[in-house]
Amino acid sequence: MARTFVIGDIHGAFRALTPLIGRLELRKDDTLVFLGDYVDGWSESAEVIEYLMELAKRYSCIFLKGNHDVWCEEWLDGLLPDVNWLMHGGLATVESYAQLTKTRRKQHLSFFRRMSLYHVDENNRLFVHAGFTSQQGPEGEHFLATLTWDRTLWELALATDPALTADSNRYPKRLTRFSEVFIGHTPTTNFDQTLPMHACNVWNLDTGAAFTGRLTAMNVDTYQFWQSEVVQGLYPEEKGRNP
Repeated sequence: MARTFVIGDIHGAFRALTPLIGRLELRKDDTLVFLGDYVDGWSESAEVIEYLMELAKRYSCIFLKGNHDVWCEEWLDGLLPDVNWLMHGGLATVESYAQLTKTRRKQHLSFFRRMSLYHVDENNRLFVHAGFTSQQGPEGEHFLATLTWDRTLWELALATDPALTADSNRYPKRLTRFSEVFIGHTPTTNFDQTLPMHACNVWNLDTGAAFTGRLTAMNVDTYQFWQSEVVQGLYPEEKGRNP
């Protein structure tokens, strides 16, 4: 049977990404959903994008856009680099792109432009980088930046009484819009976890690859997951996004 895997925030960790994808033992009819934030952190952001562009030639891949990808896209499109971006991993991305030709950079820019802000599959599962605030779901958002920046969805899921069922009038209405929601953006290492976290019907797959955690891929039907080595150990001479 065809399988769907969801992959959390990569943040330039090429050395974590390639062996992790290898462990999935992909079949031709599998689908890969990437939750965004491919760049910023470790030193191989350009290599990550190169790899993903090639991967999409062999497998069905859905690339969602994260807030760091927005920053990188704007820079590749000619805008001056955002100061906040440079302070939060963007400098490593700029340096990684120094090796690419102007033509190849334009191809990367096109790749960023083609990314989706969210994806809903045939089982009404939502995949989005950060979250959404509208009770109508992502399509009802007035400010699209919410989809790449929101943290309230995850905070809401964590704060909801786990004893509540979805038919309770106290259960968060926006969470009933979808059967499940898969997000990244907020590292589980913020909660002293390096495994995927689950609250209500929300799965958080950002397991801190940019910091002291690992990169994670999960089968969305079985919830079996695979993880890379601790990314910091793969880049011993670098800090990533750690202080």
